[in-house]
Amino acid sequence: MRKHRHFIIHKPYGFLSQFINNQTKRKKKLLGELAFDFPEKTMAIGRLDVKSEGLLLLTTDGKVSDFITTRGKVEKEYYVQIDGAITSNALERLKCGVEIGINGEKYTTKPCKVFSIDTPNFPNRSQKIRDNRHGPTSWISITLQEGKFRQVRKMTSAVGYPTLRLVRIRVGKVLLNELKSGEVKEVDSLL
Repeated sequence: MRKHRHFIIHKPYGFLSQFINNQTKRKKKLLGELAFDFPEKTMAIGRLDVKSEGLLLLTTDGKVSDFITTRGKVEKEYYVQIDGAITSNALERLKCGVEIGINGEKYTTKPCKVFSIDTPNFPNRSQKIRDNRHGPTSWISITLQEGKFRQVRKMTSAVGYPTLRLVRIRVGKVLLNELKSGEVKEVDSLL
């Protein structure tokens, strides 16, 4: 019986959460370009868009992937830098659920955990984020059990605070911890 393998990766800004790019027009950076020899049939569990960074889980086990993405109600925590000094009213609206658009349809997000945080100690991103000369920014933590297309970005925009930087720091019990951008670590389990 084949033993499945599991990995955690700190997905860098500017990378797709996949190994193959189906688009021929634009050259995108792929996970396979990172300095790691992934086994055949390795798949990303969920995705982070090209502008997002942080914890990405990979596995060769489709059942683990399915559990985490659809069945397990697994929490995903993000640290989000937003444009502006967020208000308590906006935080409360995010906690209760906000209306966003998904594939042209209106969708109200499920209640989630949201609170302000101090600026995390992340290294600078490869692409510069605007500085304070353009006004204040805030950092918040958002913890969801769902993961619609660009949901966190759409949520912060819906309450008037566009996302400037998005870093996933946790999926279930798995933490990003001290993994450096682009670093891959093999683990025994993802659950």
